Amino acid sequence: MSPSEAYARRLDFWRQAHLRAESRFRRMGNARLLTALAAVALAACSFGTGWISAWWLLVPGGAFLILVIVHERIDRARAAAARGIACFERALARLTHQWIGRGNTGERFRDPRHVYADDLDLFGRGSLFELLSTARTAAGERTLAAWLLAPASRETVIARQNAVAELRPRLDLREELALIGEDIRAAVDQAALASWGEAPPVVFFTGARVIALLLASAALVTFGLFLAHLASLLPFLVVVLLELGFNIAVREPQRRVLASSSAPSRELQLLALLLERLERETFTAPRLIELQREFQSGKRPASREIRALKRLVEQLEAAGNMFFRPIAAPLLWIPQYTMAIEAWRRRHGPEIGRWTAAIGELEALCSLAAFAYERPLACFPELIGDGPRFEAGALAHPLIPPDRAVPNDVAIGGETRLWIVSGSNMSGKSTLLRAIGLNAVLAWAGAPVAAARLRISRLHIGASMRANDSVIDNRSRFYAEISRLRDIVELARAGQPTLFLLDELLSGTNSHDRRLGAEALLRGLVRRGAIGLVTTHDLALASIADSLGPRARNVHFEDHLEDGEVRFDYKLRDGVVTRSNALELMKAVGLLGDPEPESGK
Repeated sequence: MSPSEAYARRLDFWRQAHLRAESRFRRMGNARLLTALAAVALAACSFGTGWISAWWLLVPGGAFLILVIVHERIDRARAAAARGIACFERALARLTHQWIGRGNTGERFRDPRHVYADDLDLFGRGSLFELLSTARTAAGERTLAAWLLAPASRETVIARQNAVAELRPRLDLREELALIGEDIRAAVDQAALASWGEAPPVVFFTGARVIALLLASAALVTFGLFLAHLASLLPFLVVVLLELGFNIAVREPQRRVLASSSAPSRELQLLALLLERLERETFTAPRLIELQREFQSGKRPASREIRALKRLVEQLEAAGNMFFRPIAAPLLWIPQYTMAIEAWRRRHGPEIGRWTAAIGELEALCSLAAFAYERPLACFPELIGDGPRFEAGALAHPLIPPDRAVPNDVAIGGETRLWIVSGSNMSGKSTLLRAIGLNAVLAWAGAPVAAARLRISRLHIGASMRANDSVIDNRSRFYAEISRLRDIVELARAGQPTLFLLDELLSGTNSHDRRLGAEALLRGLVRRGAIGLVTTHDLALASIADSLGPRARNVHFEDHLEDGEVRFDYKLRDGVVTRSNALELMKAVGLLGDPEPESGK
């Protein structure tokens, strides 16, 4: 079954499930209303006229309670079906190239100073992150973003590739993770959770838990003796007085625990839903097995430990009930459960960061696995140790639909270290650079790439494709460009294996300075071992390849006129482009035309 067929089938299932749940929800709501009206009628007959016994009110009362429970379950099923619909609508949108603006854009990860993120459209509307990310938690989003922003080691990426390959066909797992807990993304804050878990311990005085238990037991016993008429109320009052002193002694640490534990405990309960599902899965890839081990706390699963915390918090909150409060006070209910929660945090707090990080990595791997599943023809790259090298067959832009993307072969490295790409406007030069950069990013994140094959060494990308002027920062476009070029040169100077992608190099200055500056810059980059591509409209820059000998190569894109319109085939060819389409494009938009006749002629 193709991805589109699988997604369409599951979308239809969830739409039908939502319709059924919606119908049952309405029927159950009507039943609750009728039951409430019946209870009012019985109450009138019982208390108003005395026709029937008040015991009959138990029937509608019990029925109403049952209906409330069933109604809530139906509502949860309805919400889950709605999440299923949203999940597979987005999945189908990715396959039909209607995904732009419908996912998480990762805007918060944008950094204009990053040496390639903005130039390659990693974040923002229509970005690689929006296409890839299916993460439900902030930890998953942050992990995926970090993978896209920097290459990992070869061993790490190979481990990710194996994990992604195993997760690739597991649509059921990704579906279940998408349906769990509707408010996980909004609620869970990984940094705050880890900070809470690793905060310094809140200190109660020595023996406080034992004393609290003894005082609560004494209060229970003395009050029981009073009720049995075996003792006066005085012993109980003495115990209560001692408890008042105890409450004063623990008031400050108790306040600190109560103030800091409420939100993290709720967030951990949401994470426990993800943990429970992931703990049940059986994996064979070494990295997935390692991550699953991170969900252990000693010999017990992390989800079980979080459920224990949940019970403690629920018991603590029970003391807020106005009917239970008089009972909870002499039992020192709040101090005892406060100390129990703090004891839990001391035992498991340092593990919380590890749990959330493991969930984040698994979510990032699932995002890459979904991309791999939806691109059956995408291949995992061969990661080589010697380099720098980028050799691809049928390389395409991963953000362009596969049925519309035009593939090209690219081979940079070894003897040939520089490609100078010439071509007319809109012919595909910038798209080629982004295709190379984005596939390099995917390769060293652990994902498959949009190519028939790819051999790539570990590369640090430097891109200058989208330099802009800034009135606020008082800098020109040219200054913004040379600032980025400085960052790229620094990568090469630092000995990092560098892949540079330079679009319309130094276009903000005059032709003479551009020619000299471009040649000096490119010579320096090649001399320091970097590889890369430069695009240009200025054919004078194409002559740089002649001065660099076999280390540089000229390639180009062509266009042709057809029925008065400029047509492109986006196929890469050897050599320098021989024609420009600037005048044709200006005519096409009406900037150029036949001159008007002079007056009187």
